[in-house]
Amino acid sequence: MTDVDKEVRVRFAPSPTGYFHVGGARTALYNWLFARQHGGKLILRIEDTDTERSDSSWTEGILKALEWLHIDIDEGPYFQSQRKDLYLAAAEKLFLSGHAYACDCTRDDIENRKKEDSKPGYDNYCRERGLVPGEGRALRFRVPDTGVTIVNDLVRGEVEFANVSIEDFVLVKSNGDPLFVLAVVVDDQDMDITHIIRAEEHLPTTPKALLLWKALSNKRLPVFAHLPVLVNEKRQKLSKRRDRVAVEDYREMGILPEAMFNYLTVLGWAPKDGSEIFQPEKALAEFDLGQVNHSPAFFDEKRLLFFNGQYIRSLADEDFMARGVPYLGKAYPGLGNEEIMRVFMPLASVTKERVATLAECVDLLSFLFDDPFSPDQDDYQKLVKESDFAGELIKDFLDRFKKALYQDDENSFPDSEKGVDIESIKAILVECADALGIKLAKAQAPIRVSVLGKRAGLPLFEALEVLGPKKVMARLENALADLAKNAK
Repeated sequence: MTDVDKEVRVRFAPSPTGYFHVGGARTALYNWLFARQHGGKLILRIEDTDTERSDSSWTEGILKALEWLHIDIDEGPYFQSQRKDLYLAAAEKLFLSGHAYACDCTRDDIENRKKEDSKPGYDNYCRERGLVPGEGRALRFRVPDTGVTIVNDLVRGEVEFANVSIEDFVLVKSNGDPLFVLAVVVDDQDMDITHIIRAEEHLPTTPKALLLWKALSNKRLPVFAHLPVLVNEKRQKLSKRRDRVAVEDYREMGILPEAMFNYLTVLGWAPKDGSEIFQPEKALAEFDLGQVNHSPAFFDEKRLLFFNGQYIRSLADEDFMARGVPYLGKAYPGLGNEEIMRVFMPLASVTKERVATLAECVDLLSFLFDDPFSPDQDDYQKLVKESDFAGELIKDFLDRFKKALYQDDENSFPDSEKGVDIESIKAILVECADALGIKLAKAQAPIRVSVLGKRAGLPLFEALEVLGPKKVMARLENALADLAKNAK
């Protein structure tokens, strides 16, 4: 049951205290799916009551990440830092109704009394002292001594909390600042939130929220859904101190927003047919909060890369290039986008078959743009040590390449736009390999390292054709000179 007999209003309420966590993105996505599925509204609320850790730059990061993921917001953003008067008014109402009381206990006072009382939490010392709110006095909620508070959760079922296990919690600190638990309930009531879809870590505070809700208003309680925690390969909760968790980082490395959207969707839920890779339309049609798994979900970066690779390969060449150009432009700021596109275009189809992220385009295509060009030294040294035929092969290939290029007229250097086509280049290398009695695959390594800079990468013959004859010959001649130098 999702209890949607009235307009659905859900909220995504991040705290701007750091980079936008993938767990927060999953929460935003599930809220968005639920709202869109039921024709409801998604409200963005920035919970910035922690003034010491909150920063507007983190808020901007949240907004950009949501836009990147195509999660559109219907209302907001609202900022809790601008709503303090509402929270203090609610606190006064709770005090006047007897649901809250003033407390002047310091932390030291409480700790000293703990020496005589092993019961955890606050000992209710100020409950019946009759103090009035004032400077240096906190405001605490009076939790019932008996009974239970039940959380009806769409993901976890019925979760029961004994009231005796809940301490009289602070609503307003002694310096007059309202706390998160009060602000959240006041906002949820004020914004008519019908469904609260949030991370599992908030479940322990939910009975406090329910007690507060009932004390403040007779409005119908919201429906809760606490989403499974995201864990790493060691089944530890994802931590920004240990794991890559920032949505910004994945965007920077070239994850497509549609791939991230898809992957986050299946971290806790899957369509009935068991498919993993699908368009948003399928999620919108089939998503069901009641079918979300309550077990921890493994955020597997390798799996995300697999998803991303599948999405990259589904792009049209023009779309792939358009998305890859900003990464190449950042790596080669001296080149204009038009120049990058012109060189990129002939290799777009073979490049997208070999990358898992857009940022990998830079490494695969660097041989086209690096100036000065220098082969990867590790790969080059391996070639020198492992190949007793490299120099002979490179010289033979260069001679045959020149012959095909000049067509026996060495005084007529070809136009830079002309060169030797793919089939001719391959035929030349086959002849070189046959002359040495080696296989074509083995013969490719010296040419690849000398001209493309690495032992692995794009298809050799296509790359040589695009690079052009002048650069091919110049790099082969440099490789010969280096090999001759190393032989001395």
